[in-house]
Amino acid sequence: MSTPNPIAFSIFSYEIRWYGILIATAMCLAVIISSKRAPRVGIESESILDLAIWMLPIGIVGARAYYVIFNSSIYHSFYDVINIRNGGLAIHGGLIAGLIVLLIICSKKKINPLDMADLVIPSVALAQSIGRWGNYFNSEAHGGPTDLPWGIMVDGVKVHPTFLYESIWCFILFFVLSYFFHNRKFKGQVVCLYGMLYSVERFFVEGLRTDSLMIGPLKQAQVISIVCIIASFALYIYLNSRGQNNSN
Repeated sequence: MSTPNPIAFSIFSYEIRWYGILIATAMCLAVIISSKRAPRVGIESESILDLAIWMLPIGIVGARAYYVIFNSSIYHSFYDVINIRNGGLAIHGGLIAGLIVLLIICSKKKINPLDMADLVIPSVALAQSIGRWGNYFNSEAHGGPTDLPWGIMVDGVKVHPTFLYESIWCFILFFVLSYFFHNRKFKGQVVCLYGMLYSVERFFVEGLRTDSLMIGPLKQAQVISIVCIIASFALYIYLNSRGQNNSN
């Protein structure tokens, strides 16, 4: 299987890329699902729209900034830095920026941030599942050479479609997290599960990738994944204990 044309269509001389279409579609779908589920945790649907207005653009800035910081040598002008049509967004940067925005919005609206995080994180996983296909169209975020039948051709070499591995995992994760959202035992349970389950997948898939951001000799995403697994597990135990104590 070879990679397709990254350009979906053109408007006059301006090229519209599949990467942007998929990212926009994923974001819109995440907002719609979260808005419909919001009343279940006592949050007004309008609050999700307020959150999205700030979180989506700032999340993209965070994802881009994170990527640029760890790949500064390949950017030679301000236009190169802001031109994201060819890819170059790091999910960890987007999650960090999004979390900061979430905490600020929740503080202003007097919303429990754990309720908000549990509400939106299943849709974030779904958005990741959709957005990863942008990597396919851009021929990026792939793994090393493979003889597996589902490998894809990039520059004449058959490689691991790591975008596909993560897309499938995040799609399944959406349903798993949705189940726990509708049956959660304590506030923060869903977002902690995301932190653990996504990070486990990312650790192993990152080991296959050839374009990873690096921290010295180590793959940055693997280091972050280990930290997230430990932190999410510890927070899960703490919140679960606190929830049980409050129920007694």
